[in-house]
Amino acid sequence: MSIPEHARANFETLLRAAKNDDLALMECADAATGAPRWVICAVGRAGEDYVFTPFGHLAGGDPFEAYVPPG
Repeated sequence: MSIPEHARANFETLLRAAKNDDLALMECADAATGAPRWVICAVGRAGEDYVFTPFGHLAGGDPFEAYVPPG
């Protein structure tokens, strides 16, 4: 399975944000269920305002049980 270009581009953006200390961990609510999620965000600026771009949430429980590597 190859990694799609949009995923590669998002990962590069995430790496740049990490290098520049522009990452935040925010508590958000799942849009479908309302359950709490801890979301990794890149932090940017738009004039005087901060802009938070979500990249994904941290897995609860054992992440080794949530994902299967490609076969």
